[in-house]
Amino acid sequence: MASTTSLPFIGTLPAGTRDAITDVAGVTVGHRTLADGPVQTGVTVIRPHAGDPFRDKVPAAAVVLNGFGKSVGLVQLAELGVLETPIALTNTFSVGTVATAQIRDCAAANPETGRALPTVNPLVFECNDGFLNDIQRLAVTEADYLQALAATDADFAQGSVGAGRGMSSFQLKGGIGSASRRVAMADGTTCTVGALVLANYGRQPQLVLAGHAVGERLAALQQASKESTEPEKGSIIIVLATDAPLDARQLRRLALRAGAGLARTGSVFGHGSGDLVLAFSTAYTVPDRADRPMPAVAMLHDTLLDGLFQAAADSTEQAILHALWRATPVTGRDGNHRAALGELLPASSLSPLV
Repeated sequence: MASTTSLPFIGTLPAGTRDAITDVAGVTVGHRTLADGPVQTGVTVIRPHAGDPFRDKVPAAAVVLNGFGKSVGLVQLAELGVLETPIALTNTFSVGTVATAQIRDCAAANPETGRALPTVNPLVFECNDGFLNDIQRLAVTEADYLQALAATDADFAQGSVGAGRGMSSFQLKGGIGSASRRVAMADGTTCTVGALVLANYGRQPQLVLAGHAVGERLAALQQASKESTEPEKGSIIIVLATDAPLDARQLRRLALRAGAGLARTGSVFGHGSGDLVLAFSTAYTVPDRADRPMPAVAMLHDTLLDGLFQAAADSTEQAILHALWRATPVTGRDGNHRAALGELLPASSLSPLV
């Protein structure tokens, strides 16, 4: 595979130390990967902070760019503007199992959940990995969610791991990618925006890498089948984290800008694609009970958001490139195979682009 150091850098803003969502302090990511013949799937968990989000909720908002999806938890998120569980990513048919695991985990930590305490709002996003994974096997278990949760760390793998194990993008191997950008603010401070994507979308002829329309040449190189001419059937989940002090309304505006980064890669948010973005802030938490004090936070003024908007677009595009570049080839259900971008480019006429 080609060295990741040759991958184009998106934009002019500097990256954080890891160039990952975990450059936002306190955010951690963990995976549970299932790779056994026709079972190619998994779970990825993002923790917004090290504490209990049911007790100390995180401000958040979501944007649905195209709603061909089966995620859980978005209705209450839209109404209340907070997260109260870690964020889970998995395959389409495993949403219910992972949501149950989140509920059980919350109840174990807070035994009065749904009794003296309110019920918990599980938050699970999904993409369909059925090309590589025998999705009807319902292979993901509640224990897999708990293992991914226990594995969360600031350093984490990208590519064909966790929920990204069976995902495809642009008829190539897709999966998990992450990136970050730092923004110098008017008051002299620096804020960070980090992105993590579950990339499972795109028609190969439309692929754009760092501004270069390479999809048609890549499709010809692969002698791509009729799949390249079929309508969009994939999805992408984009999660943005920031340490900037934003409220839920502003976070929704930030989430929308991830769509700019997604579009730069060649996506048109196709009819059959579930394209969802979640944004959250770690600058403060909201207590679960009225007898605990609310945070006294000076929110960022709307006129100062442009740098964060740029960071959201650039880190999203970079994260998608990382998902494609760091993926490894996978053969799964019925012998279906996805080649990895990193193994194709060095041997092709596209290699000067990277």
